Amino acid sequence: MRVLLVPNRANAAALSAAAELAAWLSTQGFEPILTVADAQAADLAGFGVAPADIGAPALTVALGGDGTILKAVHVLGDVEAPVLGVNLGRLGFLSGTSVEKMREAIGTALAGDARTERRATLRVEVVMEGRSVGSYRALNEVFVGRGSSGRVVSLEVGVNGRRLLGFSGDGVVVATPTGSTAYALSAGGPIVSPTVRGLLIVPVSPHTLAARSLVVGTSDRVQIALPDPARADACLSLDGDLVPCRQRIERVTVAQDEHDVLLVKLDGRDFFDVVAEEFFGC
Repeated sequence: MRVLLVPNRANAAALSAAAELAAWLSTQGFEPILTVADAQAADLAGFGVAPADIGAPALTVALGGDGTILKAVHVLGDVEAPVLGVNLGRLGFLSGTSVEKMREAIGTALAGDARTERRATLRVEVVMEGRSVGSYRALNEVFVGRGSSGRVVSLEVGVNGRRLLGFSGDGVVVATPTGSTAYALSAGGPIVSPTVRGLLIVPVSPHTLAARSLVVGTSDRVQIALPDPARADACLSLDGDLVPCRQRIERVTVAQDEHDVLLVKLDGRDFFDVVAEEFFGC
């Protein structure tokens, strides 16, 4: 069975943990793999594979913080393979175990004895200057807003073809419940349990008193348009990664994706334990 290792390449401890796990997994009869770039960074070139050849690993181990888990999700694409986060970062909101217990956790997960949480994702369709430029997937959120010029943008937001609000400001976040504790929270949105199925719409620094956060259903489609060319210098980011904006964004459509992310949890903490500890200090 294949086990995909996804380290944070900027974290020396994560690269060291990847090397340790690659050696250990090999002795246990598993096939550890990394993307070519990750393998080179961890000095594990013999374990590197092209992204197209990753397939559906029995387990994906993300070594770092929450950002590394997001990276692992994007490496997997539409494959619903379980993801175990080993926390070597600051917050570790999505992580399932600590580095001290990673071998035990991996063994439990591969034996099928771990708790798995199913998390919804977003499917994002982007139209620039009348032409579709791509379809993207996100676990946390998509942000449409201020571009490189730093100027305020004018946005119109609708649901299922019905215009709901128009405003000028920094932009708008559409998030999953998982992403409610990320950028959406910083923008004033609510904390939503991941067991809730729906999408959050959170205006970011709107220059109006009328814009409020909304929660819509799983079958709803959110449309974001930039109708004013004079205030349309916007860019798009997915889970914090910027999408190249070489043309003017005309329309972004966001819906719940048909594929979920499977997060492996072995640290004993549920969602409300983490919220109480990390956000309220309880």
